[in-house]
Amino acid sequence: MRAVAAILLFVSGITAGAETVETIFINGNIYTVNDKQPFAQAIAVKGDRIIFVGANADAEQFRGDKTRIVDLAGKTVTPGFTDSHCHIFGIGEREMTLNLEGTNTREDFLAKVKERVVQTERNKWLTGRGWIETFWKPPQFPTRADLDKIAPDNPVFLTRADGHAAVVNSAALKLANIDDHTPDPFGGQILKTNGDPNGMLLDNAMDLVAKNIPKPTEAETEQAFLKGIDREIKLGWCEIQNAGSELSDQKIIRRAYAARKVKLRMINAAYGPGEAANALLKNGATLNAFDHRFTQRTIKVIFDGALGSRGAALLAPYSDKADTSGFLTQKPEELRPMFEEALRRGIQVETHAIGDRANRLILDLYEQAFKAVPPDKRPAPGGGASSGEPGVAERRPPRADDVRWRVEHAQILTERDLPRFAKLGVIASMQPSHAISDLFFAPSRLGMERLAGAYAWNSLIKSGAIICGGSDAPVERGEPMIEFYAAVTRKSIKGESGVGWHPEQAVSREQALRMFTSNAAYAAFEENDKGSIEVGKLADFTVLSADIMKIPGPEILKTRCEMTVIGGEIVYDTR
Repeated sequence: MRAVAAILLFVSGITAGAETVETIFINGNIYTVNDKQPFAQAIAVKGDRIIFVGANADAEQFRGDKTRIVDLAGKTVTPGFTDSHCHIFGIGEREMTLNLEGTNTREDFLAKVKERVVQTERNKWLTGRGWIETFWKPPQFPTRADLDKIAPDNPVFLTRADGHAAVVNSAALKLANIDDHTPDPFGGQILKTNGDPNGMLLDNAMDLVAKNIPKPTEAETEQAFLKGIDREIKLGWCEIQNAGSELSDQKIIRRAYAARKVKLRMINAAYGPGEAANALLKNGATLNAFDHRFTQRTIKVIFDGALGSRGAALLAPYSDKADTSGFLTQKPEELRPMFEEALRRGIQVETHAIGDRANRLILDLYEQAFKAVPPDKRPAPGGGASSGEPGVAERRPPRADDVRWRVEHAQILTERDLPRFAKLGVIASMQPSHAISDLFFAPSRLGMERLAGAYAWNSLIKSGAIICGGSDAPVERGEPMIEFYAAVTRKSIKGESGVGWHPEQAVSREQALRMFTSNAAYAAFEENDKGSIEVGKLADFTVLSADIMKIPGPEILKTRCEMTVIGGEIVYDTR
């Protein structure tokens, strides 16, 4: 309705003297992602909405004495980029703790840890994240013995980049009472050498140690949140879809928005099963709170591990470790009641599934829930209780059969399961950078045959499925230009493309742009408000230093965000 009203206002303005606006952006190379008007030079903004898109000359009619004119100087403008899958607290925590990104050798990894040990008080925990062993020579996990040599007096917990494995030292194992008799927990594994724990913990086994680490204070957690937000805005993200939160996280998020500390838009998911999901099911969705900045209507489930740590649940054993095929981290029978209740309550579900077994089972579970709770037994997902916070906007919800459930990652699919996304109306939420990182080791993990269905973006699109694009930061670096580059080139950031990379799965630049704009908006039920630059929609734009739709592929990686505009407000500007 707001879009229609804005169009009527625009038309009446042309015929009867256009209304003046607060801001006009001119001289832009604007890609609108609106098929009816793909390109433009100027955008006029009134309040937080777009009132005009078109030529510079035509925008003049909206200019008044107090109108601000922003000269884009030919820079490329896209609808505001959305990261459809990230972990905002983890992004900030990575900046505050020991950041092990880019440690390309075991020696470099240990040197960084040793440097931090020297700075850490004896017996205090040392934590960090970001290491990945696949580029080390040999590409083997670190061990507790490695850490014991440099940190004998501090318990150490260092999370692998994917967040699904950690290496700990003997002091940490002792505090957790883990020894050679400790059984593997469900959905996790304590790796052993000659029967003794070697310090590597996979998925749910990490919790055995992590629960002993002192929790950060609320102030520290809020600081991590705000650091993460600041980084996202500077990279050109206008919205993030946060892939999971506990009730304590939600308290901090809402408090920060209420205090107007956050400009970035957020779609927040609640972890489930558990108290966060139960609270969402009981209380209902929060829509467009804090001046259309915050929505929470989704439950996030983690269903298996990661490929790199061999926790992804496969239908057949790993090609490079025949005694394992990974594992599920949730019991299917325990998810069914929650899924059915979510349908009855109009709540969206998104599920982390990487392996082909996890993807098949989650599609099965979704399909079973859809049959158990048919559309006439569901409210529309756009419904639900408002939180009562300022700025909650009412709008017509989608149809009751339009649930838009998602599979996060959807990395490895069989030929049988790939078409089921489109058939079931399930969205594939994928992160292009995973392919250009994983494909250095995926051939050894999967073998050549299974690679045909790995990171199969083009095949999913051709089948009719919708893909929304994200970064999975801090698992990956979280930069929109890396994600865009990966999607359109399917090459490493050094330009490498090896055997089994399936270059035919790369997408066009138009498709990649939609993954991070209009498709991301659709995945969050926001297509009426976001995802394209057109009259009536929110004035969210990303301004780039180069034309990513035309420049050579390697030049995309050199492109930078020059301006981030949210609701017509310039919240970041390099000029």
